[in-house]
Amino acid sequence: MTEGQEHAPSRRRRRFEDISSRAYEHPADRSALVALRKLSGFDTVFKALSGLLPERSLRLLFLSDSVRVSDDQFAHLHTMLRDACYILDLEKVPAMYVTQDPKPNAMCIGLDEPIIVVTTGLVELLDEEEMRAVVGHEVGHALSGHSVYRTILLFLTGLAVKVAWIPLGNVAIMAIVTALREWFRKSELSADRAGLLVGQDLQASMRGLMKIAGGNHLHEMNVDAFLKQAEEYEAGGDLRDSVLKILNVLPRSHPFTTVRAAELKRWAESRDHQRIMDGHYPRRSEDKDTSVTDSFRESASHYADSVRTSKDPLMKLVGDIAGGAGDLGGRLRDKFTGAAGAGGGNGGATSGER
Repeated sequence: MTEGQEHAPSRRRRRFEDISSRAYEHPADRSALVALRKLSGFDTVFKALSGLLPERSLRLLFLSDSVRVSDDQFAHLHTMLRDACYILDLEKVPAMYVTQDPKPNAMCIGLDEPIIVVTTGLVELLDEEEMRAVVGHEVGHALSGHSVYRTILLFLTGLAVKVAWIPLGNVAIMAIVTALREWFRKSELSADRAGLLVGQDLQASMRGLMKIAGGNHLHEMNVDAFLKQAEEYEAGGDLRDSVLKILNVLPRSHPFTTVRAAELKRWAESRDHQRIMDGHYPRRSEDKDTSVTDSFRESASHYADSVRTSKDPLMKLVGDIAGGAGDLGGRLRDKFTGAAGAGGGNGGATSGER
């Protein structure tokens, strides 16, 4: 019996025995991971190419200059960690460290074995149930195998800074970093779902995200108002704002906090989430039979639905293009110049004739 199985959660929560990470992974994240796992020898080659990564250095750094979570140090975090591994049926409990940093943050890194690191800023900011969701979030990263690619991202980000004076070298590295960041933003949505499965308290997950955005001032914040911000962000502005949103998110490793909250709430209210809570979910023992084609088809379907239902002006335009809407040049001109109302009578007649 493993350490994770010896300790039941501190309060009664549903356990997901043999759960596959496919159960909670975001469609875009899941399709990429399934494809990578199905490539014979990919992980071996990937780790061989990553042989220069200073993983041992990272482990020694945290061991020497951070506090390792255990029954003797940060015991409440150790209990949460064991609980999370028990609920998600993770066989080996990862090492976990608390590092001095006033900025609230957490990460799961490592090539051979995942390490979870949380900052003092995060520990001091969140209450027990909010922190439980974060620990579950990081255990979700471990179960999905995200730590390998997160470590590569950290290394390449640092390398890009060091070779910034080499124009072509920096461009090549930044292209990879940009692609990894796009994947990692999707993986964060997956891990948020894992955090909810562990904490099984949507309000705690929402509170944690609000605190990360606005600090420890819950008496000044409101979940419904916070979610309205996400709706305003997703729907507001014109095409210029849509482009600015893309530019704003490109340097980030995480999605915007309001967007994460809205995405998590939608998933919590979905049939997929309810089926997991009812005990109907993909099993790790079935992972070898996963179809890459089906996974990509599901991902494509998800994005098609996202485009169709999105309130973002750019996504609406993409939907119109896909639907064969005419006069795209005029529509683009009007959106960017704000001239949509000019000649409205004629525009309406034209629209009616199509």
